[in-house]
Amino acid sequence: MTNLTTWRLIPPILENKDDSSSNVNNINGQMQMAIDRWLLEQHISGQISPTLRFYTWASPTISLGYHQRNYPEHWQSLTWQNRLVDIVKRPTGGRGVLHQGDLTYALIGSEFGGKRVEVYQQICQFLIDGWRSLDIELAYGTAGQGYIHNPNCFGTATSADLVCADGYKLIGSAQLIKSGAILQHGSMRLNPELELFEKVFGESISLPPTPILQLTIPTIVNALTSAAAGHFQVQFETQPLSDREWSQIRAAL
Repeated sequence: MTNLTTWRLIPPILENKDDSSSNVNNINGQMQMAIDRWLLEQHISGQISPTLRFYTWASPTISLGYHQRNYPEHWQSLTWQNRLVDIVKRPTGGRGVLHQGDLTYALIGSEFGGKRVEVYQQICQFLIDGWRSLDIELAYGTAGQGYIHNPNCFGTATSADLVCADGYKLIGSAQLIKSGAILQHGSMRLNPELELFEKVFGESISLPPTPILQLTIPTIVNALTSAAAGHFQVQFETQPLSDREWSQIRAAL
């Protein structure tokens, strides 16, 4: 039997996690981005193996692409349910993403060859395979470079994005490549609050296809993890962030 390479799987750090013995309650957007940056740096230095993780956001948050300088001024004072909508900067590129009713994935690894679009496709294939196992067919978007003028990542679907058969953009992804290693993370828009989305971007959207609305996050995570193991020909070892790692991540903020 061929020995499979082992990758790390960090179990979902979910909003409102009921675990008084841990330090992962109410993980905000700033901390989520700090975790992704830290994992990339640790992988570059050879401290951790390739890693896959899934997470949600403690409260509605807009994440900006690393190079995104301009965005609507009213975002600074946006509120939802009597709370300010947070704004954080991603370490990756792309446009603004509203994180609410979504599930985010992050994959950190190396040895992905080819041009950027080819790397996207190497990684995104596990998303396509996983969602196909849930009877959802996805295809790549076709939008050109005009997307850079739209502050809303989900307003267009490029060759790095995945859309459903009816055109609904389900997954928007972004990358950071550094020292031969890569961080690719992306938002899966599962059950967006339509009123909030319109409040942020000034445009209306539709809900995803009904079969997606009926899926639970654990079901999706399990399907995508299984697909990743098959696609990358690896086995996963589930390993939550340790107290020592949490301390290092906080120190890096």
